[in-house]
Amino acid sequence: MFTTTGSRGLYKAPLSKGLLLVLSGLTVMLTLLPQYQELFVYNLQAVAQQHQVWSLLCGRLICLDVKDAFCSSLLIYNFRIFERRFGTRKFASFLLGTWCLSALMDFLLAQAFQFLFDYEVEELPAGLLAPVFSLFVPFYRLIPSVPVTQVMGQINITNKSLVYVVGLQLLTSSPFMWLLALSGLISGGLYHSNVLWLQKLLFVPAWVSFIGRYILEPIFKSSQPSSETPLGMGATLDIQRQQRMDILDQQLLLAQYNESTRINRQQPQSGLLQWARFFPSLRQRGPNRPPVQPRPQAATQPSTDSPLLDNSPVVEEQVALLVEMGFSRTDALEALRASNNDINMATNFLLQH
Repeated sequence: MFTTTGSRGLYKAPLSKGLLLVLSGLTVMLTLLPQYQELFVYNLQAVAQQHQVWSLLCGRLICLDVKDAFCSSLLIYNFRIFERRFGTRKFASFLLGTWCLSALMDFLLAQAFQFLFDYEVEELPAGLLAPVFSLFVPFYRLIPSVPVTQVMGQINITNKSLVYVVGLQLLTSSPFMWLLALSGLISGGLYHSNVLWLQKLLFVPAWVSFIGRYILEPIFKSSQPSSETPLGMGATLDIQRQQRMDILDQQLLLAQYNESTRINRQQPQSGLLQWARFFPSLRQRGPNRPPVQPRPQAATQPSTDSPLLDNSPVVEEQVALLVEMGFSRTDALEALRASNNDINMATNFLLQH
């Protein structure tokens, strides 16, 4: 379903797997035993006036609505890529820090809503919702958007669109879900930006991580997929692919600017880059490629464009880099030949086709 951020299941994501199994299982149990649901209601007035700390702890962990539990589970499964990329301890520290910050934000936003609209907010939707919304901050800032298709020729569908749709579905599931979403986004932004050194104040201690590694991790550990090749430092192919895409995405604008400057010096052209002239469609490559008719050129004005070097030598390291990102060797070779061994231009074309 969420293939763009990793397709290796829950491998190397024990915390995400534990949250999915435990929280979803408890939601199902409370659905079957409704007489115990009162213990897990997230009641702000009970916490503030009666000092029911257990209501704060239980109400902000377990969902009482099956639809909220389903949507949040889909988002947790998608955001497991951060646990793979940064490690379980750092991922747990982010969830812990945003949980604490969002708990404070819930009360502040509820008081602000009461002051502005003279309406007292007593209960909020229960569950690990605000920390889940906070994960949209690193998802927006760290995961690059790759166009997948277009709807009606104008609306672009990217690899992140489905995640935002699920988040919107969760946002509209309850009347005051927007308050938790706003609280989570503010908390995620503060913790991700390390405002007031929050990452050094709210984190999972090393001894807790040690206990979890030897007690809880073996329980929720997932086996290595048979199709995955072991890579150094415990990294997976999906992580390396995302890291390389992040770097190439940042270098792409500079490469396009340099290329457009070089072309404009040779001959004025319309548009920034004429990709169709540099790169033929992948469907027209290989043995089934139709013959290309040469274009007639004026004898008074010789062409100054650099020729398409179909037989130019290709650096094997660049081919291996594109293959590691998931492209076939044939497409990688042809893209590098067409781009004169420019790895940025070749990668951008392969991602868009």
